[in-house]
Order: sequence, then C-alpha cells, then structure tokens
Amino acid sequence: MAALLNESREFPRSFIVLALFVLAFGLLAGLAGGLQYIIPGFIKHHLSFERVRPMHVSAMVFWIILSASGGALTYVLQHNPRGRYSLPLLKLQFVLFSIALIAILVSYCYGVFGGREYWEFPPAISLLILGSWILFIINFIKALGSRKNQPVFVWMWLTGLFFFLFTFVESYLWLLPWFGNNVVNDMTIQWKSYGSMVGSWNMLMNGCAIFLMDKISGTKTYGHSRIAFLLYFTGLFNLMFNWGHHIYTLPTHGYVKYISYGVSMTELFILGKIIYSWRSSLGTAKKFLNRASYRFLFAADVWIFVNLTLAIAMSVPGINVYTHGTHVTVAHTMGATIGINTFILLAVAYDILSDNCSGKIFHPAMVNRGLIISNVSLFIFWMSLIIAGVIKAKWQMDAEQVPFSSMMAHLRPYFISFVVAGAALSIGLFMVIVPLLKSYFSCIAKGGRYVFHKVTA
Repeated sequence: MAALLNESREFPRSFIVLALFVLAFGLLAGLAGGLQYIIPGFIKHHLSFERVRPMHVSAMVFWIILSASGGALTYVLQHNPRGRYSLPLLKLQFVLFSIALIAILVSYCYGVFGGREYWEFPPAISLLILGSWILFIINFIKALGSRKNQPVFVWMWLTGLFFFLFTFVESYLWLLPWFGNNVVNDMTIQWKSYGSMVGSWNMLMNGCAIFLMDKISGTKTYGHSRIAFLLYFTGLFNLMFNWGHHIYTLPTHGYVKYISYGVSMTELFILGKIIYSWRSSLGTAKKFLNRASYRFLFAADVWIFVNLTLAIAMSVPGINVYTHGTHVTVAHTMGATIGINTFILLAVAYDILSDNCSGKIFHPAMVNRGLIISNVSLFIFWMSLIIAGVIKAKWQMDAEQVPFSSMMAHLRPYFISFVVAGAALSIGLFMVIVPLLKSYFSCIAKGGRYVFHKVTA
C-alpha cells in the first residue's frame, strides 16, 4: 500500500520528463524551420517547411501543457499531503496523451493535416487529448479535497483545467457548418478559442509559479496575498476578453475590440510585480539554496516586462493594423513562449526533478552558462524579428510597393540574424535541459526512481 501511494505521488514527474524531451524536439524543429527560411530547398524532399512548422508549434504547445500539468499534479499533493490520485487513471491519462503526441508527429511527417492553427493534425486525434484532459480533471479534484479557504494557486489550477477543456472543444466548432462556412464566424471563434486557450494554460503555469515562490520563501504569503488574487481575477478577465486584439481587422462587434484593448496584457504586469516583490524579499541564503529555480524565475521576470512593452504596443489598434501578420507577432509569441513560459516551467522542472536520489543537479556551471546564453540569444532573436516585422509592415502599407521578392531580399540579413540567434538559443536551452535529465536518469541507473513508473504495469 505504501509503495502504491509513493508511486502515485512520483508518477506526475513522468509528465515533466516527457515535456523536456518534447521541448528538445521542438527546438530542433524550430532550428530546421529557420534554416529553411534562409536556405531554399533545405531538406525539402524529406521534411518541407509546411511540415516542420506545425511540428515546431505543436511541440512547443505540448511542452507547455505537459510541464504545467506535471507541475500542477505534483504541487497539489504537496499542498494537500492527504490527497490521493487514482493511479490507473493517472497512467491512462499519460498513455492517451503520449499516443496523441506520437500520432500528431507521425501525421505531420507524412503530410497528413486537417486542423487549424495549434491543432493542424486530423481532428480525430483530438479525442485522445480530450479524454486525457477529462481524466486530469477527475484526478486533480480527487487529490485536492476541500475547496474551502484555498490559496490563489488552487483557483488558478482549477480555472485553467476547466477553461482549457471548454476552449479546446470550442476550437473545433469550425467543424459545424454555421461556423465553418462563414469566414467571419470561423475566424472570430478560431481566435476567440485560441486566445482564451492560451490564457487557460497560463493559469496552470502561473499557479505553479506562485506555489513555487511560496515553497522557496518558506511562507504562505504570496498564495494568500491580495495582489495574487488581483492577478487571478485580472487573468480570468484577460482569459475571456483579451483575445479581441486578434480580430481588430474583422467586421465584428466593436465592443469586443474595446474590451480586449482595455484588458490586454495586464495579467503579465501584475505577475511581474508579484515575482519582483517576492525576489526582493528573499535573503541571500535562501536565494543560494534555490539558485536554479530562482534564476529561471528572475529571467522570466525580466522578460515579462520586456514583452509587456511590445504587447501593449500591439494592442493599440492603430499599431495593430500595421503589425498584424508580420514578424512582430512572431517576436511577441517567442518572447512569451520562451522568455516567460519556458523559464517559469524550467524553474518548476528544476524544483521537482532535482529532488532525486542525489539531491543535486549535474554540471551547475553549465546550467548557469546555458541560461545566460539563452537570454542573450533570445534578445537578439526577438529584436531581429521585430525589425523584420517593422520593415514588412511599412511595405504592406506603402502606396508604391516594391515587389514582394525585393522586400524579402531586404529582410534576409535579419532572417540570418534570427536563425543564428535561434541556434544559440537552442544550444543554451540544451545546456539547461541535459544536466537536469542526466541527474534524474542517473538515479534510475543506480536503482533509484523509475521515471516512467512502469506505465503499462
């Protein structure tokens, strides 16, 4: 009985380990896509750009979802030690998600598509993800127990769970003729569902971040603070309404656009304020003891403010009409996905996976160098995309446009810059990922924890 209980508590780490491998794959796919941008015909006959791009996008999305899920599943039992999972349901959730992930990547390799942005795979595969998520909700509620007087991170997790389920189903409404046969309805519901879906996994991730800050500081201050609950309600409002800046150019209701403009990206500012306040309250000793997780959260703190500036600018309709559909949008997405989401989730991964048989991470100096390389190269990557986007935006609105090919030739130096920076970014992140996985798998070799915990048992 004790062994079964211990296995149910250890098993959520499997989601994080799988997520780290998915992140590594996503980085390689992104690098391949970048090379195809500057080297025409690169591996075109094996994996053309229209296959590599969705591989990269889906891998990065699943990295966020899997790692945030593993973090929430682990932390909810640390929050409620009396909680219990149904181990068979937990294993089934993992198996369904793994099968879906393999099926998605195989379908991309063979050029079999059928979905929309984020979910470009055949819609039938989504049933596996849907089933896995329902099992996630059942097990999470079972482990949580009472919902009275819970800290803010619990409400963030619950909101993220249910809103992801809702928006995931909503993202497939295009299969119904009333949506799919009307371009305005189709694009409106597409961006509404995807915008809110991003907010839902941000809720899961932010809940993990606040729990981790409480854990490192050894207090329960942040989880019960007023500003944390302000973040929650602002994030909830953001989740439901800030997607409207994606459809400024669509002939839809004006009030949707006004509301979305008012709430756009306020959640990031408040989260940055929380992390900044938490960071300044820690003593030197506690900073040192939690060095890896602390440094990742500090990096995320910086990128929150950097990306916030760009996000606010993009939410202004007069600017959005220029930047929409340019590389400025890509820069914002990359800044959020890597600079904010990935660094927060790496902080969570280092906190959870470093609790292994040795209690330490291999090659800490390599990890620190990797973090520095990642941040410097990400900034160059980010700026290259912004400059390329501004030039393209000017071209789009120019009354006397030069040919498209001439404009793209003018952008080539910036494409080369972002590919080189992207390669350096990938190297930096691998320098962070590999020592963590190496230290964890070393315990398996020594007869320690079995990372996938006999999934098929």
